[in-house]
Amino acid sequence: MYTLQLYDMKGGYRDNAGRKSKAEEQKLIERLTPMADKAHQKLHEAIERGDQWAVRLFFEYFYGKPFQRMDITTNDQSISQPPVITTLSQEEFMKAIRK
Repeated sequence: MYTLQLYDMKGGYRDNAGRKSKAEEQKLIERLTPMADKAHQKLHEAIERGDQWAVRLFFEYFYGKPFQRMDITTNDQSISQPPVITTLSQEEFMKAIRK
């Protein structure tokens, strides 16, 4: 007899998976709201101390995360982008795709 293991599942329905309902989210917000002032104060203290995590968190929420740029290379060589083909005759087009 075969029993399904968690690692066999690659998607689909699972108990307790997915986004929580709006009601559950609202309950969590209500439970955390009394701690908001204390959390802001602790973040303020950490920023004052110069804790890097706090400064990063502040800037990411205040200004948003910076765009991530990727340098795509292969074997330390840049990947060249093919030239943009605009209006070519059929002969020029066939010549270009044969290169």
